[in-house]
Amino acid sequence: MPAVVDISHRVVAFCRGKGDGLVNIFLPHATAGLAVIEIGSGAEEDLLVTLDRLLPRSQTYLHRHGSPGHGADHVLPALVSPSLTIPVLDGRPALGTWQSVVLVDPNRDNSSRQLRLSFLAG
Repeated sequence: MPAVVDISHRVVAFCRGKGDGLVNIFLPHATAGLAVIEIGSGAEEDLLVTLDRLLPRSQTYLHRHGSPGHGADHVLPALVSPSLTIPVLDGRPALGTWQSVVLVDPNRDNSSRQLRLSFLAG
């Protein structure tokens, strides 16, 4: 099932106690991405609807294995990056008041995702 999953709590926990620097979040998958958006206001569904409009689940893709329209999932990372870098101040990601880090996953064929976090002090 297509999903926009809030992973902010994982990023916050990872940064705790690390001081100032940059956190890099990487999703090592060919069919999902990461974004910073407002959640809880309907933006998650708006994002999925917009992606479905931009990347329709048709059979027109050259990449054809998996569920119908799976080729669209492989184009997604060109639009929704598999990595993000966020400033960290005093051990907290410097996100805006309404910003959350989300995993964007329209892929119906893979329910397991790994997330890699790294920190650059400075």
